Amino acid sequence: MSPQSEPASPFRPGAIVIATLPNPREKFWGALLHLSPSGLSMRGVDLSSLDSFIGQIRDGEPFAAGVMFFPMHRVERLELDLPEGTLPSLAQRFAQKTGQDPAPILVSEFLPASADQAGDTTP
Repeated sequence: MSPQSEPASPFRPGAIVIATLPNPREKFWGALLHLSPSGLSMRGVDLSSLDSFIGQIRDGEPFAAGVMFFPMHRVERLELDLPEGTLPSLAQRFAQKTGQDPAPILVSEFLPASADQAGDTTP
């Protein structure tokens, strides 16, 4: 199989994910920045703080989404934030409550601009 025909990984930079860590049990929601055998880098919030984070964005307040690195031995599970049946994903809930897509907010400082913004030379 040639490199051009390999499918894209669903765990690509910018994907909205939920990371579960054991001992202590923690869950983080946010945008994937980098995934490698050494670990996971993401920007987001502890799942228990998501509603507060949504409130900050909705109210136009400065927000505090952390940039985190978790060594791979600490990552128990990594899942895409997808809807389940009739339940919306956390990203969909975020968008419904704030009117904004969470991915650009979380990755804008850390990932290159998308192809449609490639011609924009604004810093």
